[in-house]
Amino acid sequence: MPLAYTPTNVPVTINADACIADKGCTVCVDVCPLDVLAIDMAKGTAYMKYDECWYCMPCEADCPTNAVTVSIPYLLR
Repeated sequence: MPLAYTPTNVPVTINADACIADKGCTVCVDVCPLDVLAIDMAKGTAYMKYDECWYCMPCEADCPTNAVTVSIPYLLR
């Protein structure tokens, strides 16, 4: 799987100010069917560790603070 090196080239972005992973929330990681999201314990936020998104949207839909945004490419909309 290709690693997601920078947040600018991945379809799933996390608003660090709204993310409550530092308080124990792992909803986005738990609902991802591909296991491409992870929690960065040093920063206390979720991030996309692999760029293999299916754009299925449960991470965005289930996030309790709306911190997750999935950018669907134009041709897939």
